[in-house]
Amino acid sequence: MPDATTGVRRGQIDSGATLHVSANIWDLAHVRESAEIGAETIVGRGAYIGAGVRIGSRCKIQNAAQIFEPAVLEDGVFVGPGAILTNDRTPRAINEDLTLKRATDWEPVGVHIERGASVGAGAICVAPVRVGAWAMIAAGAVVVADVRPFELVAGVPARHIGWVGPAGLRLETVDEVTFRCPRTRQEFRTVPPGNLEPLT
Repeated sequence: MPDATTGVRRGQIDSGATLHVSANIWDLAHVRESAEIGAETIVGRGAYIGAGVRIGSRCKIQNAAQIFEPAVLEDGVFVGPGAILTNDRTPRAINEDLTLKRATDWEPVGVHIERGASVGAGAICVAPVRVGAWAMIAAGAVVVADVRPFELVAGVPARHIGWVGPAGLRLETVDEVTFRCPRTRQEFRTVPPGNLEPLT
């Protein structure tokens, strides 16, 4: 395992991509031009990072994940194996006149994932959506709407099934507005209009 100063460069890294010296890019991964990858971030085997995608520090992008521009991942984001962050709400190969659709024929929209959030294996985020800090998207979920901070969502389409804390565990119910992490004992409270925030 390389130390935090060397990084590993086994994938294809296009000219113009900016990678911190400690970022690790594994074999068969493809990092496109003008992408930015922060310190200690790991990009797994066969992953795809689109042109101009911005990825923060200490993220984990697992094998075969696909992150299309103009996605933004803040620090500490986890993207599971085979997960997809899309960039086109109405995809077509051709225009109405049957000509091949080119880059200038559509405007990409992105997925923004806030600090510490997780996207489970095989999940799909259909842009444009924003995933809040420390939220968790279950494996195989299809996200078509914003996910609130600390929210746990699952299913197709993804729906609220609970809350999680920074430890990643589902929060226990203390009372109708208070929740507690079973590991750290940190408490959280719901606040209008249905969000969750830490008490301490």
